[in-house]
Amino acid sequence: MLYHLFEYLEKNYTFPGELLYQYISFRSAMAIIFSLGISTIYGKRIINYLSRQQIGESVRDLGLEGQTEKAGTPTMGGIIIIIATLIPVLLFAKLNNIYVILLIVTTLWMGAIGFLDDYIKTFRKDKEGLKGIFKVFGQVGLGVIVGATLFFHPDITIKENPQVPLSATAVELISSAESEKIEVTPEEKSTKTTIPFVKNNEFDYASLITWINPEWAKYAWLIFIPIVIFIVTAVSNGANLTDGIDGLAAGTSAIIVLTLGLFAWVSGNIIFSDYLNVMYIPRTGEMTIYISAFAGALVGFLWYNTFPAQVFMGDTGSLTIGGIIAVLALATRKELLIPILCGVFLIENLSVVMQVGWFKYTRKKYGEGRRVFLMSPLHHHFQKAGFHESKIVVRFWIIGIFLAIVTIVTLKIR
Repeated sequence: MLYHLFEYLEKNYTFPGELLYQYISFRSAMAIIFSLGISTIYGKRIINYLSRQQIGESVRDLGLEGQTEKAGTPTMGGIIIIIATLIPVLLFAKLNNIYVILLIVTTLWMGAIGFLDDYIKTFRKDKEGLKGIFKVFGQVGLGVIVGATLFFHPDITIKENPQVPLSATAVELISSAESEKIEVTPEEKSTKTTIPFVKNNEFDYASLITWINPEWAKYAWLIFIPIVIFIVTAVSNGANLTDGIDGLAAGTSAIIVLTLGLFAWVSGNIIFSDYLNVMYIPRTGEMTIYISAFAGALVGFLWYNTFPAQVFMGDTGSLTIGGIIAVLALATRKELLIPILCGVFLIENLSVVMQVGWFKYTRKKYGEGRRVFLMSPLHHHFQKAGFHESKIVVRFWIIGIFLAIVTIVTLKIR
């Protein structure tokens, strides 16, 4: 809203400071400051409200050390993350940008699913929460919305091999908003994405169907949308499974989100995308404001979520986090980097799949189920092995930082 207000003031009046709002870097800085302030200052008030309403966590006895002490800790803390993200976005982002709109829809959609799950667990005293099939329906519904928007919306385009004019000034170097004004090669609709570590690192999803008949390119959505659904579902479930011990999901997600913020800024800036030889995606730079607010909200939430946690994010937070990360990766056309960047989510997911699959297989074959891990997801395995949860969390963060660095290195190493 403030962006549009100052844009109006710039056009009609002489108002000191209005040009600052043209710069993504300034608005991103303001967004992260506001989100940190909201999540830390008002986060405490939300936690106190949740405590007064007796919205506490129901803990199943899994035989883990320190588990029983967590019973009654306020849950639904994901509300803090959502509020601390959306308020700065509404203040500082371009609200007519399709990527920002898509991220807002994702936040509200997944937040609603997670809230309903937490509500059933807390107020209906049903530990299973929302039935898995309904969660999947919700994730698939969001996948359809995201996939259809990315495929059909006219503002979601790329520019192939943009030639940057020699007259480009320092302003264009630091402002993605200005870089979009440079007239170069025309924008075009495309289903291309980026393949990491490959020199000519572009892959077109349409090629999965056009090899049969080139005229079928217009039906590429039949391939693209199911892929988007799979990514949204997998990443949101991965974030959900990772949310098992204090600070793990929020800290790991903050690392992932900041990395995606770098990709969004580079991909949306014609100077840097040309220099790094990465795909230039007009209007994605605006997502940097959203990412800054989201990262600030996660870090602020960590203030209360680190061991011993004063609040849990619940599915309200974890499903929302996963959905946003998936959409960010898809929008920046870096979804094939998810197995690397979201490696912690991946191993948590795989540990559950391996545990359940092996248990069922051995029970059928030997009459007795056997386990690969002491407990799944993987962080519980290390808890069972005697590691303190703070040590587990910090070491997972370190792994997340390493994976983020590897992901960033793909910008140059091909």
